[in-house]
Amino acid sequence: MHDDFPVTPIDLNADLGEGFGAWRLGDDDALLDVVTSANVACGFHAGDPSTMHRVCRAATAKGVAVGAQVGYRDLAGFGRRRIDYEFGELRDDVLYQIGALEAFCRAAGDRVRYVKPHGALYNTAAVDERQAEAVVAAVLAYDRALPLLCQPGSVLFATAEAAGLTAVGEGFADRGYLPDGRLVPRSRPDALVHDPATVVTRVTRMAADGEVVAADGTVVACPVRSICLHGDTPGAVELARAVRAGLVAASIPIQAF
Repeated sequence: MHDDFPVTPIDLNADLGEGFGAWRLGDDDALLDVVTSANVACGFHAGDPSTMHRVCRAATAKGVAVGAQVGYRDLAGFGRRRIDYEFGELRDDVLYQIGALEAFCRAAGDRVRYVKPHGALYNTAAVDERQAEAVVAAVLAYDRALPLLCQPGSVLFATAEAAGLTAVGEGFADRGYLPDGRLVPRSRPDALVHDPATVVTRVTRMAADGEVVAADGTVVACPVRSICLHGDTPGAVELARAVRAGLVAASIPIQAF
């Protein structure tokens, strides 16, 4: 880490509210004690009205920023299957989800603070101009002041900035990276990094130096302001706590972007 200039604060985010009906996924309440931003599922890939209401209320009570985690209309596939949308349909699906979450944020005494695509939409919009444009069009139509959380160097990041939106670079604590900066596909055995000490080292390096070591050993630029902590993997809460403790030990400030 560098000591000759102020360290930029880092945000910790996690996907929350991803249960549906009687099913719960992850420990939302425990993660809300660790993260500074909550990506709340808006009912298309996961989540439902009661879950959205509960998580928004809990996040607001703990001072955690709430973002709209928008995804494909694909509950059965958990939003992890690519869908080829018409531009207007995808724009409107994203716009609908932001508005739905806003209702529960307002009921909790807050508002939606940012937007983050989920799963296959996140990965597709990172490389597909048309889907990136649809996501950006939805945010512009709703509130051009809303930041868009996405991968630095992606098509979505560039499209958002070109449209005048604030694009916030995001890194992934426990996901493998390819040499071009994209994430290792989940179908590969090295898609996830499981060793807690390795994860903490990677996160600290991303936060302090804006770089990450890819799966092939090369060092990749990764300028981020937010780190995603997965909430649906085994030991997720313990790993999230370890990451936060590692950042504190490295004297890196933690706060919502």
